[in-house]
Amino acid sequence: MRELVIRGADVVDGGGGPSYRADVVVDQGRIVEIVREAAAAGRRRPGARRELDAAGLVLSPGFIDMHAHSDLALLRDPDHSAKAAQGVTLEVLGQDGLSYAPVDDRTLAEVRSTITGWNGSGDDIDFDWRSVGEYLDRLDRGIAVNAAYLIPQGTVRMLAVGWEDRAATPAELERMRALVAEGLEQGAVGLSSGLTYTPGMYARDAELTELCRVVASYGGYYCPHHRSYGAGALEAYEEMVALTREAGCALHLAHATMNFGVNKGRAPELLALLDTALAAGADISLDTYPYTPGCTTLVAMLPSWASEGGPEAILRRLADPAAAERIRHDLEVVGADGCHGVPIEWDTVEISGVGSEALAPYVGRTVQESADLRGESPWTTARRLLVEDRLGPTILQHVGHEENVRAIMRHPVHTGGSDGILQGSKPHPRAYGTFPRYLGHYVRELGVLSLEECVARLTSRPAARLRLPDRGLVREGYRADLVLFDPATVAAGSTFERPRTLPVGIPHVLVDGRPVIEDGRRTDVLAGRSVRRTPR
Repeated sequence: MRELVIRGADVVDGGGGPSYRADVVVDQGRIVEIVREAAAAGRRRPGARRELDAAGLVLSPGFIDMHAHSDLALLRDPDHSAKAAQGVTLEVLGQDGLSYAPVDDRTLAEVRSTITGWNGSGDDIDFDWRSVGEYLDRLDRGIAVNAAYLIPQGTVRMLAVGWEDRAATPAELERMRALVAEGLEQGAVGLSSGLTYTPGMYARDAELTELCRVVASYGGYYCPHHRSYGAGALEAYEEMVALTREAGCALHLAHATMNFGVNKGRAPELLALLDTALAAGADISLDTYPYTPGCTTLVAMLPSWASEGGPEAILRRLADPAAAERIRHDLEVVGADGCHGVPIEWDTVEISGVGSEALAPYVGRTVQESADLRGESPWTTARRLLVEDRLGPTILQHVGHEENVRAIMRHPVHTGGSDGILQGSKPHPRAYGTFPRYLGHYVRELGVLSLEECVARLTSRPAARLRLPDRGLVREGYRADLVLFDPATVAAGSTFERPRTLPVGIPHVLVDGRPVIEDGRRTDVLAGRSVRRTPR
């Protein structure tokens, strides 16, 4: 007797075609039979030990979060309802060029300090890995949802070059190439960069091209957070397209958008650039989150020169009045490269999380608001936060444009990614709401995408980019990573005021055929494992 039959579901299978009603049978983690209602006339309907009544519900493949920051959250929080309750069954980690493998002891300490605002300090984690393969093995002990991993180029540069703003030597470049190849051999799906984050941003194009050649030789893809989403954003996109064309490497643009006042209404220019490259044979995809504000760390706003030498060097510069004044001038007058070349507007920078309870009153206010309350300059406030929280504050940056968001999500190579940072007492609601917001707000309420097209962008298209031959579609023989949702009610519960509120209208989520969400509640199932690169 088979394990489960999902009875009478409206199947939106991820391929983009029209829905159909069917019974879907699951056994041993796979979809083993699909019996369409029209074909079932005159024949016995399939049975199983357990039956799930799906009347009125859409059955689709599980959603793939192409840009996730759950690198430690999956280990720290077995529940992980932030993603499981959204219908996410696979997350892609190792984003923006900074993560926890490959590392040595020195680099691990530096990474932990650098991205405390993304993932917490890690004091509650046993870092019993150093290589990519060892980290994936750690995930294989059991996690809430599946996870794939990108090799973080900034971390690789820390290992081989350190925190110096210079070109890599031939020996250092060769070591980086070897580290990337080793990570791909161990199962990583590609390479990420954070080219507004140090030390990854210190890499010249020639260095990145050589690393991308290695990625291409393994059939992986390059996922850059490129050099600017503000001033010079279009040129930064062009740089990535040209670089990957030279390397012969597939390109996936992370959280692709055009932000800040200088880019209002300019999404069509980006899409024209992509269309030209695609017509010439480039292999390009992108992901976005369905919100206008961004989210990162406050320290990321600083000019790159201020970060040279690593976290302790940053703190020394912040403590030095002359260096701090130079940082302020670059931020407020020149436009720091960490802030995308645009002079910072402190009334758009909202503190979303801090590590120190003593600084909690700053959370939920912009830097400008807190400065006004204290009767001081916003830079004085920001500097205090950075020093007292040891570079830990996370921020929301309210610099996006709705017309750009909608235009980019309509593009055929678009996929979904939450860019969900789970740290802080008031995180960006995208961490808890990205996928139901697509289905509820942009499909049902606004009609920006059809339901079938939206599901394809959240399932089969990401699976194709990841080169996963048995995920992303409701097909016989495919993995039973599945979500059941009510198209009439599905919606994000999270808001900017209550960002950790779970979504509604997603009663069932299966990972490997096992229920992680059942009747709208999280079970104790840990069916997730690492999903490793498929060899060519």
